[in-house]
Amino acid sequence: MRNRIDRIAIAALLTVYSGWLLAAPQVYIPLGTGNQVIQVDAKTDRITASYSGVENAHGLVATPDGEYLIAGSLNETALKPDQPEDAPNSQLYLIHPVHGHVMSTIPVAGWTHHQAITPDGRYVLSTHGMRGYVSVVDLQENKVIKTIETGNVPNYAVVTTEGHRAYVSNTASNNIVEIDLGSWKVLRTLESGPGPEHLVFSGDQKTLYVTNPRAGKVSVVSIQSGEVVNEYSLGGDVHGLDIGDDGNILFVSSKKDNKLFAVDIRDGSKQSITLSPAPYHLNTITGTGKVYVSSRKKPIIWVVDQASLKVTNEIELPAGEGHQMAIVE
Repeated sequence: MRNRIDRIAIAALLTVYSGWLLAAPQVYIPLGTGNQVIQVDAKTDRITASYSGVENAHGLVATPDGEYLIAGSLNETALKPDQPEDAPNSQLYLIHPVHGHVMSTIPVAGWTHHQAITPDGRYVLSTHGMRGYVSVVDLQENKVIKTIETGNVPNYAVVTTEGHRAYVSNTASNNIVEIDLGSWKVLRTLESGPGPEHLVFSGDQKTLYVTNPRAGKVSVVSIQSGEVVNEYSLGGDVHGLDIGDDGNILFVSSKKDNKLFAVDIRDGSKQSITLSPAPYHLNTITGTGKVYVSSRKKPIIWVVDQASLKVTNEIELPAGEGHQMAIVE
């Protein structure tokens, strides 16, 4: 009898373990004015959980182990006349998905646009567009340890896989800055094209792709030279972008033209499909062959097949609109 019980227990453990190994990526999406963050199973494209207690969350990152989510807010309170300009008036939300709620909040000065996280999961960089800097939160200390002036209207940040450098687009300064993550200092300024916003690395991290919404194009920036070496003219108000699973296709949304573009970076050829209204933030979901694309004007996520560029599913959101997505594989 004991051996039978042991075999059953082992079989159960193996079932759980194999299920864990085969688990699909989990996609976390802040819903802005919907005042919540949702969890989507990328295998089924179904919402499996939601987390309330956040206000107007736009930026979102996840720790690499998926234990915590860190959401920024587009809300801030007005400063009193006797308060200094750098007084905290907004906050980040630390969410524990397993526990299902906001664990704590971290005071920051100025509303947060987008965020990035270091590969070790310790530091979160948040762009504060109206303050002209990036804040650095140490998750071990649960507080801001540094603010780094980057330029006018910092918008988006990305961190290299080895965790030594970060790159931040400054929309009103028309440039990108490189930050050393050891000294927390700006090392140099790179070209970006006009009014840069969203950023993504090439697979080898030798190149940055950056959206130039008002110009309707994506600029290609060499990290070594710091110069724009190419550009792709696409559509009005380009916004979200990401690299496909094969490392060769750049996906870009155009809010004004209601298009999702797929650009082959090897030869510059492009395809597009219509997504209406106003395709917005997007992420490729590694290992699934999917692209998730939100709408700026409708509570929906389109699920697009990377290879065929066809809509295969739609995810209806409970409220608000989808913003910066975080993926835990």
